[in-house]
Amino acid sequence: MSDSAAVSPSATRAMKIVAVLAAISTLAAVVWSSSLPLWLGLRVYSEQVLLIVLSCSMAITLMTRPRRRGSSRPPDRFDHGVALVALIWGAVMVIRFPVLSQNVFYHPTEALILSSVGIVLLLETVRRSMGWALIVILGLVVLYALFSSNLSGPMQSRSIRWDRLLTFMVLDSASLAGAALYIAVAVVVPFLILAQLLLQTGGSAFFSDLSLALAGRKRGGAGKIAILGSALFGSVSGSAVSNVASTGAITIPLMKDGGYRPRTAAAIEASASTGGQLMPPIMGASAFLLAENLQVAYGEVVLAALIPSILFYVALYIFADLEAGRRGIASVEPSRIPAMAGVMAKGWFVVVPFAVLLGGLFVLNMRPETAALYAVLSLFVLSLFKTYEGGRIKASALVEAIVKAGRSAVEVVLICAIAGIIIGLFSRSGLSFGMGFFLVKLGEGSLILLLLVTAAVCILMGMGLPTVGVYLLLSTLAAPPLIELGLNPMSAHLFVLYFGMLSMLTPPVAIAAFVAANMAGAPPMRTGLEAVRIAWPAFVVPFLFVASPALLFDGAWWQVVLALGTALVGVYFVTAGVVGFLWGTVGPFARLALITCGAAALWPPGAPMAFGVMAVGLAGCALLVVLLRPGVRPGQAAG
Repeated sequence: MSDSAAVSPSATRAMKIVAVLAAISTLAAVVWSSSLPLWLGLRVYSEQVLLIVLSCSMAITLMTRPRRRGSSRPPDRFDHGVALVALIWGAVMVIRFPVLSQNVFYHPTEALILSSVGIVLLLETVRRSMGWALIVILGLVVLYALFSSNLSGPMQSRSIRWDRLLTFMVLDSASLAGAALYIAVAVVVPFLILAQLLLQTGGSAFFSDLSLALAGRKRGGAGKIAILGSALFGSVSGSAVSNVASTGAITIPLMKDGGYRPRTAAAIEASASTGGQLMPPIMGASAFLLAENLQVAYGEVVLAALIPSILFYVALYIFADLEAGRRGIASVEPSRIPAMAGVMAKGWFVVVPFAVLLGGLFVLNMRPETAALYAVLSLFVLSLFKTYEGGRIKASALVEAIVKAGRSAVEVVLICAIAGIIIGLFSRSGLSFGMGFFLVKLGEGSLILLLLVTAAVCILMGMGLPTVGVYLLLSTLAAPPLIELGLNPMSAHLFVLYFGMLSMLTPPVAIAAFVAANMAGAPPMRTGLEAVRIAWPAFVVPFLFVASPALLFDGAWWQVVLALGTALVGVYFVTAGVVGFLWGTVGPFARLALITCGAAALWPPGAPMAFGVMAVGLAGCALLVVLLRPGVRPGQAAG
């Protein structure tokens, strides 16, 4: 059967409808982010715009995701009918929201019907797209809110009547259409447009060629190219899985051809792609939510995340170099490496929107969504004259970028909608107080124990949730007790965000590692374990910046330099011990010595006996360099 015959007319119509709905979502977000209603003198509630995007996202999910997850049977007429109900619900909510938000008690029946329909639609679309994890969490919180008066002790609270609970979940501005959904629509969508427009103008190819030109001639060049390319592209996409799918198609075969084992190639790609969620300047959706939660400028979040991100990628780069030395992996064939001058001559325009974005954020103090829209505008204007592959951008490519941005936003919108309800119920029901009380009591006994518990919960929750969902929930539950116990607020929230991200690499459900393993033809579980070995600094760095806020640029310049310098030394030597290679292959006792001395050098300046431990560690590292250096063999000079 031919491809044309395989797609039925009804399926083609459905695809066109989905494209239109995705475009409407994107354009609605742009209209609101650009403050166009204000300029036109129109009185529009932010919740009305959010509900338009939410109803379109629910309809897209119903039309594209099968009723049974994993089923090959596509959505049918029943699903399309339910999608129509979602759109009608959204239209009614947009029209009636101004009345219901101010006079809900005068329209109890209408409010209850709309709330019931909205909750059922949201739960079904979340189930289809992400499974049961968030729904189970919501169910437990709802049960608490309904029966909390029957409990005793700190967990006792005043129960909420079921009808009031239902209307609160959907109609209250602190719930469904709250801050979380606002960030997803007004802030994240403009950045998704920028990412998609970069793809349409050849930005992904530019990043790949730039990485080849920078690292291709060095030892283990294929692995270093993967790390640099994934860092560059990941900082734009903000999604670990899409980053693996985009850059991994090029880098994983390149690494395998270069001599890396399939599981190592997949693990390097998964680790590098996952780190993009915390790599400035754009990072992932969670970074915007973090800025909103702390009520700080997005630029402050970017600055705080910079050193931890550098440590993470430096460690990956060191691993790729030392692993190449241990296995004798050479550089990439010269014929495959483009000239740097040629790459920049073809792709200089890709740098412009980043300059516009950073200038808007740090020089002009723009809101992130405004800076992103100016970056999109600058890239679009340049693309009318030039793309990386040559020629000009076509109108169809621009439309495709708008549609893909809308489709990329669907999952984030649904997560933020249901997470907003959960967060609203945490506060309304008193659950946040009860849980916070227990966590504070735990932390009074041992702060490190509370940090370990928080890290474990983040990773466990991340096995069923994307990073955004983990951060939204844990920032409400775990971050406030950490702050109450004396932690820097930025440290507490970044700690939660880091470990939520690491669930993408940590077995038994390491989504990014499993996707990369499938592309490399490697065993998924062994790839996940390899990713944990490679990305070990990401499990340590959060504890470092909790003990030493200087790693988040919170301190005097000499404290920042000292913390960064000792951390880099420690990361290098611990990684050398993990790989088993320094100037040459080293034995088990030398590996243990490298890890011990490196860990001592990593000891954060704010920890007990910091300077003594660091001095011993640095001296031990220097001694190991002398003792383990047999002479550099040909072809093993570090890249």
